[in-house]
Amino acid sequence: MFRFEELDIWRLSVDYGKGCYAIASEFPKHELFALGSQLRRASLSISNNIAEGSVGSSANFKKYINTAIGSVLETVNILNFAYEIGYINLDIKKEKYNQAELLIKKMRSFANSLD
Repeated sequence: MFRFEELDIWRLSVDYGKGCYAIASEFPKHELFALGSQLRRASLSISNNIAEGSVGSSANFKKYINTAIGSVLETVNILNFAYEIGYINLDIKKEKYNQAELLIKKMRSFANSLD
């Protein structure tokens, strides 16, 4: 087992990403390679950065965690935009927003523990 696979933040990021993938698959066909692709790439970037950062020093890992947090925020922005243009409903937006807040909180806590 790789170090990152043991991390709660990695598991949460994978679950969050899977949810984003499911949402993106429901976008209109003309958005699958535009907004849908952007959401999929941003959500996958979260767990990718956690995995990639896990092999370096603690200082380097913190940089990757911060990049992962940026990717979470990117997904939140995309989901907000998707809501604004009617691609997702308020319940989905709120659910993903709450998951994103929890994930960011746990990633910040983990990054602080690396000091």
